[in-house]
Amino acid sequence: MGANDQFTTTASRPKEYLTFRLGTEEYGIDILKVQEIRSYEPPTRIANAPAHVKGVVNLRGVIVPIVDLRVRLNTDTCEYNAFTVVIVLHVGGRVVGVVVDGVSDVLEIPAESVRPAPEISSAVDASCILGLGEVGDRMLILLDIERLMCDPSMGLVD
Repeated sequence: MGANDQFTTTASRPKEYLTFRLGTEEYGIDILKVQEIRSYEPPTRIANAPAHVKGVVNLRGVIVPIVDLRVRLNTDTCEYNAFTVVIVLHVGGRVVGVVVDGVSDVLEIPAESVRPAPEISSAVDASCILGLGEVGDRMLILLDIERLMCDPSMGLVD
């Protein structure tokens, strides 16, 4: 087996995604970008921040911006309740928290179960959608969370 054969085998392995809900839709993000999952606590508001940037929290000495993905992705309702959580991510060399309606589970999705996303106008730039993952009768929108969080429209640029 040559070096290229080993790379092909590694590249075709299923990837693990943390799945979460925003309204009625289910999304998935690369589990390797996730640092931790925390219960929602109201952050300290920052003046003149975009509506989807809820503020900042102090996480063990690190100031972490909190983005409400439900607001950013135009979800119908944004209710804060016992199921609302913050997924703490490590993206673009920084730590960012995203508010979601709830996390579901971690799923292994083989590359052959990921379909290209249709070309339609949406709240998310098409380049931020990796594809649609089919898991049984579930359809997950797989996000390139790094690209989404580092997009200048997110308002988190240094």
